[in-house]
Amino acid sequence: MAKKLHVVSLGCPKNRVDLELMLAALESAGYELAAEPEAADLLLVNTCGFIKSAADEAIDAILELAELKKTDPAKQLVATGCLVQRYGGDLAAELPEVDLFVGLDDFPDLARLVAELERGGPRCVTRPGAARYLMDSRAPRVLATPFFRADLKITEGCDNRCAYCMIPSIRGPLRSRQVDDLIVEARRLEAGGLKELTLIAQDLTAYGRDLDMTNGLPRLLEALLARTAIPWIRLMYLYPTGVGDDLLGLMAGEPRVLPYLDVPMQHVNDRVLAAMGRRYRRRDLEQFLERVRTRLPGCALRTTLMVGFPGETEDEARELVEAISSWRLDHVGVFAYEDEEGSAAHRLPGKLRAAVKRKRLDAAMKAQAAVSASLLSTRVGTTLPVLVEGYSEESDLLLEGRAAFQAADIDGRVYINAGRAE
Repeated sequence: MAKKLHVVSLGCPKNRVDLELMLAALESAGYELAAEPEAADLLLVNTCGFIKSAADEAIDAILELAELKKTDPAKQLVATGCLVQRYGGDLAAELPEVDLFVGLDDFPDLARLVAELERGGPRCVTRPGAARYLMDSRAPRVLATPFFRADLKITEGCDNRCAYCMIPSIRGPLRSRQVDDLIVEARRLEAGGLKELTLIAQDLTAYGRDLDMTNGLPRLLEALLARTAIPWIRLMYLYPTGVGDDLLGLMAGEPRVLPYLDVPMQHVNDRVLAAMGRRYRRRDLEQFLERVRTRLPGCALRTTLMVGFPGETEDEARELVEAISSWRLDHVGVFAYEDEEGSAAHRLPGKLRAAVKRKRLDAAMKAQAAVSASLLSTRVGTTLPVLVEGYSEESDLLLEGRAAFQAADIDGRVYINAGRAE
């Protein structure tokens, strides 16, 4: 009888791709997914360790599943992902309920490590320092997304040194995959019925720098356009100053590359940006917006902004809110600074109280809510191509899908109340 596997996966799409490699390895070892943890022999938590709240969420998920071992000690509980890579042996000492910890260099071998655990193998499999693993097209994947959309992770690691971020110390320096290898994976996904391919990385615009490529991202897109027929290609996570005219020109001439850019700006005030270690200033952001809107009219723009960075003043926070209102971006995510031990920002003075950060976050989101309502009202009466995804979670009397300006899981949905779809 097949063994049962229950999964809790946290964090970003890059983490989800790692999970898909683990699912393939475990499937080949005879495991089948179980919707309920009570029915599973193996409980897997794929953790995020980017910020404290993500780490807390991961610990809570682990402890919740660990409760099941009290009534069924035969269940195996495994933790993987960024939190394990970051804390490794410390986690093993603090969480005796977990049977196996696996870091970012060894998760592709998860099935073997689980089997060895049953024979008395090591309980914690991590390597010191930042991760070095880089997947390639030989690694099988079992999609954790519907078959018609998938992520293509084109790099691993990051060479940016933002003051608040621990990703380089967890996932290591930039490592780019070869174009031909990415094409092999994209074509395999296409053969499975793929309609939307999302390119992901810590910074898409850094693709190929470690391979001495120039204009690496446009070159990769040209290869994908020439060697696949995937109808929608979406770009997620681009550094603002890395979006060049070559990329915008390619997007303007290729409808298959969706007019959508996710460009985390983090802030708009020059002093705060410098303290964050971001390599641009407000004027650079304004020039970026002007170039995009000139070269690619109608392009949907998403960004992420941070409030409450150490030393942020009331005037600087107000400047951020005013920029949200005046720049009129399609999608804005706002989060409050969290102090991460080991980061450069951890050593900065001027830490703000939680109540102050919450107030500033609420003001920023209120400003964006007004912008979003205004922008969406301009779409009333228009006809749009939509990727229809199935019955709505709201009601099986509705279908739902996404337009080009809506990325999966984060940007909202289109509800369809008339017509037929297959």
